Amino acid sequence: MTQSALTRTGPSWAQAGVWSAGFVAVLWVAEIVDTLLGNRLDAEGIRPGNPDGLSGIAFAPLLHGGFGHLVANSVPLLVLGFLILLSGVARWVAVTTLVWVVAGVGTWLFGGIGTVHIGASGLVFGWLTYLIVRGFVTRRPGQIAVGFVVLMMYGGALWGVLPGQPGVSWQGHLFGAVGGVLAAWWLSGGRRDERVDRYRV
Repeated sequence: MTQSALTRTGPSWAQAGVWSAGFVAVLWVAEIVDTLLGNRLDAEGIRPGNPDGLSGIAFAPLLHGGFGHLVANSVPLLVLGFLILLSGVARWVAVTTLVWVVAGVGTWLFGGIGTVHIGASGLVFGWLTYLIVRGFVTRRPGQIAVGFVVLMMYGGALWGVLPGQPGVSWQGHLFGAVGGVLAAWWLSGGRRDERVDRYRV
């Protein structure tokens, strides 16, 4: 994907909303199917240190430990995904792919042996840090303002990158957040290339 493809004018607010809602709808369909199958798909998550668990990097964000888990992720996914989609679908795909891979690989490398990690919270943390850091990389006032608002809304969640809460994949949170920072630096380009920043807030 070329940088020029990432700099095209983003979709309208309505289109961004449709794409954001569509992605979350996919997660709901996946959870409904998993429930009908007796939650068997949850075993396809990331199993750290297990070569067979590498495939979970591709599937883990699509799976959740019940509807309560999915509900908790749905609202931030809708909001943060919508804000990124205002910069264009190509930008959203690039950010999401990078966060997805970094969160998955980091979890596989550093997660507890014998555990299974599922859920889209790694994407939540990655999209969150991307939006917060992006404005400081590009130095665009509008993006800095968006990042500040996002920080005020969801910044408290960043404590989730620390270990301590049983049953919560802090590794997925931490490496998702790392992926978001990398995406902000690599895709936004900052002062390294002013042309990269010609996209909507």
